[in-house]
Amino acid sequence: MTAASTRWRPMTAADLPAVHALAALIHPAYPEDAAVFAERLRLYPPGCRVLERDGELAAYVVSHPWLHHAPPALNVLLGELPARPTTYYLHDLALMPEVRGSGASVQVVGALVEQARNEHLPSLSLIAVNGSAAFWQRQGFESVEDQTLTDKLRSYGGDARFMMRRL
Repeated sequence: MTAASTRWRPMTAADLPAVHALAALIHPAYPEDAAVFAERLRLYPPGCRVLERDGELAAYVVSHPWLHHAPPALNVLLGELPARPTTYYLHDLALMPEVRGSGASVQVVGALVEQARNEHLPSLSLIAVNGSAAFWQRQGFESVEDQTLTDKLRSYGGDARFMMRRL
């Protein structure tokens, strides 16, 4: 994979059908309506990016400022972003198998860390699923035990973990 053939770029409304299709392929156990992706893009365009590989979408990330220890539920519209966010939330990072291990995820996580810093937020947070906690630990995230999140985490599966990276 060469730099010329692969690049992260801002997500556009025209990308939404392909993003929704990728989500269904990559995360079939975590279905989300197309409206969720459209709303996140509308609410916070700087946090929505896609990875283009030879003219086709191969990955996407959806992220936005949010509230510490209050991750949004799966497949729920937010309505609006908080007036005083306290964390930068990574809602979803999904990569097709052919781009995994290429460094693309590390690259976009670095860009999101910079975005959080630009927003003057003290941390990034996420819910790790599908055995991805080890990847997130390598990116500086730590598991956070919070009994108030038990039910929400259970809806994401038995291995779901709430994780945070302090800046």
